[in-house]
Amino acid sequence: MSVFDMIESEVRSYCRSWPVTFDRATGSRIFDENGQGYLDFFAGAGALNYGHNNPILKQAVIDYIQRDGVTHSLDMQTVAKRDFLETFSETVLAPRELDYKIMFPGPAGANAVEAALKLARKVTGRESVINFTNAFHGMTLGALSVTGNSLKRGGAGIPLVHATPMPFDNYLDGLTPDFMLFERLLKDSGSGLNEPAAVIVETVQGEGGINVASVEWLRSLSELCQRQGILLIVDDVQMGCGRTGPFFSFEAAGIKPDIVCLSKSIGGFGLPLGLTLLRPELDVWEPGEHNGTFRGINPAFVASTEALKTYWTDDTLEKSTLAKGEQVGRALTDLALAYPEAGLKARGRGLARGLLFADGDTAGKVCRAAFDRGLLMETAGPDGEVAKIMPPLTVTDAELEEGLAIVDDAVAATLGGLR
Repeated sequence: MSVFDMIESEVRSYCRSWPVTFDRATGSRIFDENGQGYLDFFAGAGALNYGHNNPILKQAVIDYIQRDGVTHSLDMQTVAKRDFLETFSETVLAPRELDYKIMFPGPAGANAVEAALKLARKVTGRESVINFTNAFHGMTLGALSVTGNSLKRGGAGIPLVHATPMPFDNYLDGLTPDFMLFERLLKDSGSGLNEPAAVIVETVQGEGGINVASVEWLRSLSELCQRQGILLIVDDVQMGCGRTGPFFSFEAAGIKPDIVCLSKSIGGFGLPLGLTLLRPELDVWEPGEHNGTFRGINPAFVASTEALKTYWTDDTLEKSTLAKGEQVGRALTDLALAYPEAGLKARGRGLARGLLFADGDTAGKVCRAAFDRGLLMETAGPDGEVAKIMPPLTVTDAELEEGLAIVDDAVAATLGGLR
């Protein structure tokens, strides 16, 4: 029995899908302690958009640590934070004509969400928040209250209140205009719907099964929020930082949310960093009203600044991500057509892609078969019925082809005679 089995909590999950002990990683590959390499189509659940140990970002962090740069600073002013704020403003916000204040709520996506929910309630004086079916926003109590997954919600141990779920785009039969339910309930004085402080939404639901909201649906949602005086929060923790192509996943819809949550790859190197972006007029916090010990992790500022300078001063990475995403989309569509009896369906945007199977057991077998062949990928969706493909954005063409060939082989090994 290993030390992990003896000492670590039973709550661990990813290690059960990939039962090896990893030791080192570089680019799109991760190696176990025996030197066996695995192509990584998981990318730290979206925290490694620039790959493992990206050499440019790594050198920046090493140089910073070597010169005894400040590591921990709460919300004190540091050179590393100043460089990050200036670079983020000049590289990300200004070119997109986005006017946001930047809040550092803590190191994780859940921290960014909790701050967004708290601020929306403080600004509006209302308690209720609208979330969507199959949403995932984090594991802390506030974030869980706007999360759909019953297993994760059940772990809270108390009622999760002050949130009302609405149908996500195309949640119903594809014929019923599910968006209209929300609008009708808002207008109907007999609906019993509490006046919401905010709506929180993912433009592409990652953990929920790679469910993509259309740009039309997102625009309608934004317009409805504006008409009704409801704040719009976009959770871009997993789909931001270029995962869908543009830096922000909502750019394709041409909307400007009131509040945006970022984490995961904003840390550049896989280092913890969370941001809550808010319109300046919403910045009504009292000093210290929302705080935390790990809001100033300076090596993450350094890595993030270097990532922004390296990858976001032009549209090269965006175009590459969109092109590679289309390549993955075509491969998954071909797989779906090759197994008509299996009812497969390709879905996704950019390099957030998924293949829907009839059930979670089948999707899980495909992911296990892929692991046996040297590829890491996870399942998503309420029943784990989607095989999820999220390689680093820096994946090479050869690596992408190699990984897709493994996916094809894993599906063939699992579905067998259905072809």
